[in-house]
Amino acid sequence: MSYTKTIVCLANSRKISGRCIAGKEIIDIGYGEWIRPVSGRPTGEISEYERRFENGEHPQTLDVITIPLIKHFPHHYQQENHLIDDGYYWKKERTVEWDELGSIADRAPNEIWVNGHSSYNGINDRIPENIAISLKSSLLLVQPDTLAISVNSEGAELEDRKRKVRAIFSLNGHQYKLAVTDPKIESIYLKKEDGRYSIDASKVYMCVSIGEPYNDYCYKLVASILHE
Repeated sequence: MSYTKTIVCLANSRKISGRCIAGKEIIDIGYGEWIRPVSGRPTGEISEYERRFENGEHPQTLDVITIPLIKHFPHHYQQENHLIDDGYYWKKERTVEWDELGSIADRAPNEIWVNGHSSYNGINDRIPENIAISLKSSLLLVQPDTLAISVNSEGAELEDRKRKVRAIFSLNGHQYKLAVTDPKIESIYLKKEDGRYSIDASKVYMCVSIGEPYNDYCYKLVASILHE
């Protein structure tokens, strides 16, 4: 172990066979830069074993956790990555309150990284890989102006019957429809019938991230939806 970082966990999202954990560092004057602990796997996901506390529990969003790390491990637009030391347990320090999120959130950008590129089922949900690699960040915590959750089988016509959860939201006059990888939100909405469900945006913060490249695009994802 070379060093530790203490972060407030703002994303604990589904990724391959594990989770993508991310949050902002706790510093003396408040909250610092984004930190994304990653494993040495090609896609960096954190396994259940690797993110476990000594008592067997696992981190949840809004937990303040101390993570043993080996080195800063940036990769193109994912400048926030730090390689974990999997020989040590993570440690929970406390849990932050909802009221603290206003001071943790990022200033709402004019647009979320780069707009103008949409998948068949999304809106402004992807960035060409050759453009994304020049970006300097891949994580944001924002409060949307409007928000709804949609659930449906996007690939039904192609005989893919699996249903998908997306966040449909507006921010600074721009519209977005992004895939949700927050397992708690997926669990809630996959129990519902196909449709669109409005949410009071004033009571929500969202962590938006840029995922791994896929077919020459990097997709924007809603990694967490945090409710009051």
